Amino acid sequence: MPGPARAVLICALLLLGLTVTNAGVAQTVTPEFQRAEVLAGMAAVGLMLVAVLWTRANPKSAEKVPLQGEQGLLMADQFSENQQQELAWGSHMLLTATPAASVLVFWRHQVVLRRGLITQEAFEPGAITQRAMEREQTISLVNTTLFPGRAEFDAMLPSLPAIVVCPMGKEGAVIVGGWSPRCFTRSDERWIEGWTKRLRTTLATGEASPVPPDSA
Repeated sequence: MPGPARAVLICALLLLGLTVTNAGVAQTVTPEFQRAEVLAGMAAVGLMLVAVLWTRANPKSAEKVPLQGEQGLLMADQFSENQQQELAWGSHMLLTATPAASVLVFWRHQVVLRRGLITQEAFEPGAITQRAMEREQTISLVNTTLFPGRAEFDAMLPSLPAIVVCPMGKEGAVIVGGWSPRCFTRSDERWIEGWTKRLRTTLATGEASPVPPDSA
């Protein structure tokens, strides 16, 4: 609970306690006294509600899940320098500018990039990835414990708590795994979608705008 919300809650409990104490030691009870007690009790309850709403408006960030994998970079070697540079630059930006823990790029029936926390398991697109590619729509699994089909991503990295699948048409997809449930914001998803569109063009044509060599 944030400090200000805790202070409001303490004031509410103190007010409620004083109200009850005052009612207990009163010698006579008049209509005016009863009205004052009711108003004081309502004020105390109102302050408690403020403290609760304050806490919900400032939720505690989800902690990182201890993921199993090794930090690494695996990239297919059949691409041109521009294509390799785009893969390296974009994956680096996703890992540093978003809550991504692992990035996998699947293109034309093969994995062409793994970066971040990775495994050596062979990855094949399952029902979720295939649906994203067929519909050409991004699929975001904000909390994978709620999705029975999450096992298809275990070959990417076991027990990823959040996953974004961004298709490159029907030819591939960029799959990004996060450190914690609900870690990707709408802004993160737009960033991933933007790079995916750029990457699709680069892999298909071999053309890309230059990026600094040290960005990777």
